[in-house]
Amino acid sequence: MPPVLALDQSTSATKALRVDDDGRIVASASRPHRQHYPRPGWVEHDAEEIWQNTLAVLREVLSAGGPTPARLSITNQRETFVFFHRDGRPAAPAVVWQCRRGVPVCERLHEAADTANLPDRTGLLLDTYFSAPKALALFEANPALRRKVHAGEVLFGTIDAYLIHRLTGGAIHATDATNASRTLAYNLQTGAWDPELCALFDLPPDRLPEIRACSDAFGTLAVDGLPALEIRGVMGDSQASLLAQHCVSPGDVKATFGTGTSLLLNCGDRPLAPADGLVCALAWRLGQTEAFALEGLVNYSAATLSWLIEQLGLFKDVAEAEALATSVPDNGGVVLVPAFAGLNAPHRTPQARGLLTGLSAHSGRAQVARAAYESIALQIADVLDLLRSASGVSISKLRADGGPTRSGFLMDLTAACCGCPLEVNPQPELSPLGAVLAGRLGAGETTLETLAARPPADLRVHPPSSDSSDSTALATLKKAWTAALRQTLAG
Repeated sequence: MPPVLALDQSTSATKALRVDDDGRIVASASRPHRQHYPRPGWVEHDAEEIWQNTLAVLREVLSAGGPTPARLSITNQRETFVFFHRDGRPAAPAVVWQCRRGVPVCERLHEAADTANLPDRTGLLLDTYFSAPKALALFEANPALRRKVHAGEVLFGTIDAYLIHRLTGGAIHATDATNASRTLAYNLQTGAWDPELCALFDLPPDRLPEIRACSDAFGTLAVDGLPALEIRGVMGDSQASLLAQHCVSPGDVKATFGTGTSLLLNCGDRPLAPADGLVCALAWRLGQTEAFALEGLVNYSAATLSWLIEQLGLFKDVAEAEALATSVPDNGGVVLVPAFAGLNAPHRTPQARGLLTGLSAHSGRAQVARAAYESIALQIADVLDLLRSASGVSISKLRADGGPTRSGFLMDLTAACCGCPLEVNPQPELSPLGAVLAGRLGAGETTLETLAARPPADLRVHPPSSDSSDSTALATLKKAWTAALRQTLAG
């Protein structure tokens, strides 16, 4: 198979990767972008900064030499969206999936609109986590933007659609089905934009991107200094990692660790009804083949450490935080509930706020650091338990990927809290490789049957501890976690 180029536009950075013919990443470049918090609970990105970073990392990887890639594949942070002019210039900041500005919209629509069938139509819940409520909130705060969208001067796009539009010189305004399905304007049954939902959120359908299969072609690069590569293989980041983990059979489950964590359980070719904070996601559309997955979301996982570093200044970097966390045998009674953007499954309480409890005169940075790592593992365990009960599947293992999986300490904690082996892919950045696989499937270079018969190589297994003292400590930890959650949910 020919080498390809991949672009991974995540919540914290933009990365370009050169992937060789056997799926190895042989070159990469990354640029972080700033996180903007204009109001409590609001999160924005500078879409122009993301675009400039995209150009920089693509040029850096291509300048490293090697044969010309066959194509460019794209994966991206889901739900984050941009309103942009037809020439590509952003018309407003990118509104990030973590942003809670849509909470009043959701509360109002719950009371004023018939949204009872929303889960059946979209697989999702009426929640500000998804794009459309935040878009309506942005319109209400910025009437001039609303007028420009309705006049056809400004377009709507998830991050993939925004980048594709700019990379193709404005020739293509399109998204893939996985990204479209995260907006609350996509009908999971018809596989298209839902006219009634578009009206509910005041999103004119002809200002929304065309929906294509993940494996389709999305035009050709038309940027000075870049080769005219075909764009093929576009997926939202969590679904892309599900494909890269070869979780192509019903019952397969994986967790993508990142800013947040997404757990996806492959449920086959029919969507299941969402329940108890879970949503039903479109796993992929590859040609005419669709698969679905139950998904549970954790809003703050690795972002919890970023908050302690950037907002509180407790540590200089993640390495220092982990060194301190592992320097003490336990959290000393300190529990951190990172509800900085509300709580998702299984609690689904957008109004919840973070809590740091159990502090004493003996508490220090090490105990807070350990509590932060534990909060990541405990939230994932709660979602996995919910997936077990909602699907009726006996989950015997969990595959994991994402940058934070480099932390053996975090992986051991997660295996212990989940009560099952954690199979960590040695490639920590799987989302771009999933997009690459979608492109290869579209180009006829591999098949789903081949992926099902060949699990990822060199999985690193973290089994849960069988030591009785560890079991006692875990029970104590979970009891304190449950008490802290009750306190958080009580407000």
